[in-house]
Amino acid sequence: MKRSELIFSMILIPVDYCMVILAGFFAYQMRFIPFFTELRPVVSEIVLREYLGFLFVVPIIFIVIFALSGLYAIKITRRLIDEATSLFVTCTASIAIVIIIIFFQRELFSSRFIVLIGWILCIVTVMIGRFIVRGIQRALLRRGVGQHNVLIIGKDKTTEDIIKQIYQHPTFGYRILARHDSFSDDVQKQVTSSLATNSIDEIIQADTSLPKEQGFAIRNFCNDHHITFKYTTDLFEVQPTHIEINTIAGIPIIEVKRTKLEGWGRISKRIFDMVFATIFLIVISPLLLIVGLLVAVDSKGGVFVKLERVGERGKTFTLYKFRSMVQNAHLLKKDLIQHNERSDGPLFKISNDPRITRIGRFIRKTSLDELPQFFNVLKGEMSIVGPRPHEPEEVSRYERWHRTLLTIKPGLTGLAQISGRSDLKFEDEAKLDIYYIENWSMKLDLQISLKTPLVVISGKSAS
Repeated sequence: MKRSELIFSMILIPVDYCMVILAGFFAYQMRFIPFFTELRPVVSEIVLREYLGFLFVVPIIFIVIFALSGLYAIKITRRLIDEATSLFVTCTASIAIVIIIIFFQRELFSSRFIVLIGWILCIVTVMIGRFIVRGIQRALLRRGVGQHNVLIIGKDKTTEDIIKQIYQHPTFGYRILARHDSFSDDVQKQVTSSLATNSIDEIIQADTSLPKEQGFAIRNFCNDHHITFKYTTDLFEVQPTHIEINTIAGIPIIEVKRTKLEGWGRISKRIFDMVFATIFLIVISPLLLIVGLLVAVDSKGGVFVKLERVGERGKTFTLYKFRSMVQNAHLLKKDLIQHNERSDGPLFKISNDPRITRIGRFIRKTSLDELPQFFNVLKGEMSIVGPRPHEPEEVSRYERWHRTLLTIKPGLTGLAQISGRSDLKFEDEAKLDIYYIENWSMKLDLQISLKTPLVVISGKSAS
């Protein structure tokens, strides 16, 4: 742990406290703006002095919830998307507690407007405060202040990728002191001697192909010298991580759960899908009309296409998309199969597919062709976030472990899509999606949903 990390974690507490008070004060002032009083007249005026007395107590609730949610955990930095998602969830939970308190203490005040606007402003102001603090921390990291001195062990592609990312992103908070292909006895002696002049904070075993003996040697070395030990896995080793233990006749029975998406998890995800899809379809309805007209004018054929896809538990369903190919494109596929660029798995893809229309190429690049899938979400056939839906022909070529992808509903977006979209090999895509299935959380759904537009705008390859 660096002293700067501790300082910045401590600074966040008073910053959050002040930002919540600021949000509450602005919410009070906005209630008396003529525009809002015309929409909803003030029935009973709230005395500012009494309101402020309540307002200075409310941030304590937020800080407690933030602390329980790990928002004050001492880390080098937290990704902005992670921070934003966590703040949205925790601010919502905190304001819910405030509403409950108001419900049982009606004499406090009864302005629903202030509560609603206060909730929105809390999210905004706390995010701004934290982004300023994180911005200062990242600026210092770029100058080498607070960086962790690390030793990298490995020589494979994963090792090279990690080293490249660390050099390209100094805000990750790492400074590479040395890199060794292995952790042989000679290397161990060399590192031991260097400890006298250089402080090593962490050793990262980046190469998963190192012999286990060397892995244990690195871990023991770190324990002996009080150094943090980190290691990579083989791109998310797909192992069952969630178990439930019950007893029958006093005998423990262990159930290996395929996903957290059971019970209330399934219900909360469905509610999220319904609300998100309904609001989104209302907002983008003009865009749907414009894209539909462009597709109709550009080439012959219907505006929409209905495609057969395999969903949850292997059940087939009809997937809706804006038509991006010429009529009867599926009949031409057999003549193009020899040009398939996804020979690493069951999927089919070729660059400059001759079946794609002019407008089709644009709406595919911008993912506008997938917007009608929100209707699949409303029907309960798909989810906002989940594995990519595949064709029956592709699913028939699945290996046994690939069938884990059919455990939950397919999604409009997913962990694989934001991690490389169609550039990923099928095996890597499947491992990412299975990782999502086994480690689902509402927070992860929010992160993926918020990051998807950024990935589309950045122009990463689309399928």
